[in-house]
Amino acid sequence: MSKEIELSLEKPEELYTVAKALASEIRIEIIKLLNFNSLNVNEISECLGIPASTAAVNVKILEEAGLIHTELQPGTRGSMKLCSRKRDFIQIILKSSKPSSDKSYYINMPIGSYVDCKAYPTCGIVTDKGYLGVEDDPRSFYDPLRINAQLIWFHKGYLEYRFPNTVLEKVKAKMIEISVEVCSEAPNFRNEWPSDITMWVNGIECGTWTSPGDFGGRRGKLNPIWWSDGSTQFGMLKTWRITKEGAFIDGKKVSNININKLDLEKNDFISVRIGIKDDAKNIGGMNLFGDNFGDYPQHIVMRIDY
Repeated sequence: MSKEIELSLEKPEELYTVAKALASEIRIEIIKLLNFNSLNVNEISECLGIPASTAAVNVKILEEAGLIHTELQPGTRGSMKLCSRKRDFIQIILKSSKPSSDKSYYINMPIGSYVDCKAYPTCGIVTDKGYLGVEDDPRSFYDPLRINAQLIWFHKGYLEYRFPNTVLEKVKAKMIEISVEVCSEAPNFRNEWPSDITMWVNGIECGTWTSPGDFGGRRGKLNPIWWSDGSTQFGMLKTWRITKEGAFIDGKKVSNININKLDLEKNDFISVRIGIKDDAKNIGGMNLFGDNFGDYPQHIVMRIDY
């Protein structure tokens, strides 16, 4: 197998996946560790002084990007995943073979601006000032001050938003992308607590991401000083993208649903729902972060190319 990988603007999904994999100090350190030796996940965890669950999550991201190779080998207690470097060089070609005529439209939707919801305890909402309403009481989700929400969580349910459809009256969408900071919801926090989080666009299911946990152990970069160290601290920035080729999560194809099936030009708004399906394999709840909570200064960001 070639030790070099070539990336270009002609394959944006592949470029995005590799760029995301490299945009982490931990993952860079893992690649350095694998320069000369193959290591299993526990050895990587010990070398970097991080939990084994954190090492496993980052190894998976590097593997999905094609930067490392893993194989299961017998260990003292069951099998273990042995990790090896797969690439030595990355070439990025930024010159496109043809000029792009695409235009892009962005909107940053506050997480509290949902138009419909269903929430089951444990659940709650906080602003950057404090708790909104009563914790674990779904009635608090209808408080008019929810527009100021910075963190929303529930064990099961969904939140639905309506984005204004102001650009597609006379043009057709080529791509829609929605990015959110999100993670599972457990009592306090648990870094290993899987949850299947699904997104729908205009009522069409566009892919499910299994969050590995409800993250804590260090403070979220944006969290207010009053927020408890023992609670959920941060999520992962996840991106759903739907094109004519299908639906992708962080560049990985998850469905054959394409953009034509979404009827984006049909209504004055575009509906986006995110939540936990009633029949999900892992019903582990959801935390949704605003622009002043967690690690990423954004709410729910929609991008449309047309």
